[in-house]
Amino acid sequence: MAKLYILGTGNAMVTNCYNTCFTISNDEGEHFLIDTGGGNTLLSNLEKLNIPISKINNLFISHTHNDHINGISWIVRAIAQAMINNKYDGNFTIYGHEDVLKVGKTLCNLVLQDKFTKLFNERILFVPIKDGERKNILDFDITFFDIHSEKLLQYGFRLTTKEGIVLSFIGDEPYKEVLNNYCTGSDYLIHEAFCLYEERDFFNPYEKHHTTVKEACENSTLLENKNLILIHTEDKNIRNRKEYYTAEARYFYQGNIIVPDDLDVIDLVPLEN
Repeated sequence: MAKLYILGTGNAMVTNCYNTCFTISNDEGEHFLIDTGGGNTLLSNLEKLNIPISKINNLFISHTHNDHINGISWIVRAIAQAMINNKYDGNFTIYGHEDVLKVGKTLCNLVLQDKFTKLFNERILFVPIKDGERKNILDFDITFFDIHSEKLLQYGFRLTTKEGIVLSFIGDEPYKEVLNNYCTGSDYLIHEAFCLYEERDFFNPYEKHHTTVKEACENSTLLENKNLILIHTEDKNIRNRKEYYTAEARYFYQGNIIVPDDLDVIDLVPLEN
């Protein structure tokens, strides 16, 4: 059974949780890492979830905002050190649009020692992807796509497990109609929800090209998704976030609502609506 390990759930400026990133694991306990957050809390949260570095052979970076890519130097350093110590099997492959990979590689070259970066193109591989390109990663069938961001080039993906469960990840911007083929009928949709609709005048999500819980739910209803996962949120009331977001979501969405906290683990199985 595939699982979603939530490493972080917050937007760029959170202080009470980590920036949004996660892994998807297969039956063999191998992990596909999605984004890296903004720092070395990534390594701490991997440790708390008992995810060893040696079980991460693939990484996807969606875009170059600092809260999604800045953790790349930490994961690369940890994996490179494991390689040097003969505690890591195989290669580490980093996927992303070629412009995103250039930024990621530059960040690593600026802050990491040569003993780590000399593994680039040998065991640490940067593999560019294009809009609509399909890859098989950990036996997941994955199609990467341009989300048509209004701010900065960004990619998402549609993933199908060997059991036929479909998960769509559209990054940290709202669903757009051009993504219909990638998102309609997914068992799980991961959608950003910057804040509650009732708090929109305080957090101003629309001027940042984000949505509220309300719009995320309306989008998922339109797309007939069975499960909606709300991420990339504010954190001003972190203790009550799950309760409040879920309560508002129920007004606009009849499917299963998941408002994860950092370090939650979600079984990717079709859930009853």
